Amino acid sequence: MFQLLFTPEAVNDLNALEKNNSQKKRLKAVKKALTYLQKNPKHPSLKTHKYSSFANYYDEPVFEAYAENNTPAAFRIFWHYGPHKNEITIITIIAHP
Repeated sequence: MFQLLFTPEAVNDLNALEKNNSQKKRLKAVKKALTYLQKNPKHPSLKTHKYSSFANYYDEPVFEAYAENNTPAAFRIFWHYGPHKNEITIITIIAHP
């Protein structure tokens, strides 16, 4: 099991979802995805894969995990392993463009 750490941006993203009553369904999907990520970052429903656009910003490979699929502006979770063993840092939680 991994400990989830959140960047300030990810905390703001999550707080914005929690404060927006029209986003309850999306918030539920994001929380479910975070639970899967904590237990098994390779869980099939997350469709986890490397995301190269962040390569210049982090020393670690950055991954994209799906919180939603087949949904307009589906939410994605961007994250990397570390900084320590058994830790995952959530970089941001955003709607897919």
